[in-house]
Amino acid sequence: MQIQPVKITNADPSALGLFGLAMVTLVASTQKLGLTSGVAFILPWAIFLGAFAQLFACINDSKRNNVFGTTAFGAFAFFWFAVGAGWMIEAGVFGSTLAAAVDHKQLGVAYIGYLIFSLFMTFGAMGTNKNLFIIFIFIDFLFIGLSAYSFEIAPETMKTVAGISELLIALASFYGCAGNVLNQHFGRSVIPLGKAIIPVTKK
Repeated sequence: MQIQPVKITNADPSALGLFGLAMVTLVASTQKLGLTSGVAFILPWAIFLGAFAQLFACINDSKRNNVFGTTAFGAFAFFWFAVGAGWMIEAGVFGSTLAAAVDHKQLGVAYIGYLIFSLFMTFGAMGTNKNLFIIFIFIDFLFIGLSAYSFEIAPETMKTVAGISELLIALASFYGCAGNVLNQHFGRSVIPLGKAIIPVTKK
């Protein structure tokens, strides 16, 4: 008797990934906009929502053979892991020697790397839906602001640009999360996410 392979089905993890992105950017934006101070209480959200929630989405998108979702959620999950670790280094969690050696220009280089990544992913997002495309546009501006701020180029202005961009990412991601959950739950477009700008033809 031939044993049939078990078919594994996974729910679309986009809603959870977007919720994680929405929460961490919402909390982080308050510090950049001067509404709160420090990063002590941003750190848990960076680790558990920014990193782990998006990593969960990455792994499950991989099981669904979604290269774009896997790459996007995975890259930003590891971004928040790295950012959280950076905050801990700067706070002296790993010792005063390491904290004293901090050079924010190195972080600026990393932000430029993520800006490059975000720009071509923005083009890719044109093949998903308009909501995700808008989120990536705001992410582009976030990394422009963060990069310039790290290199002390108009730092106050660029910090504000980053903060506003981060807040807009949060709002757009909450909308996208709601759309992904409710549209699939009701089986119809309750919250329109917008059709792809460039339709994707898969072989």
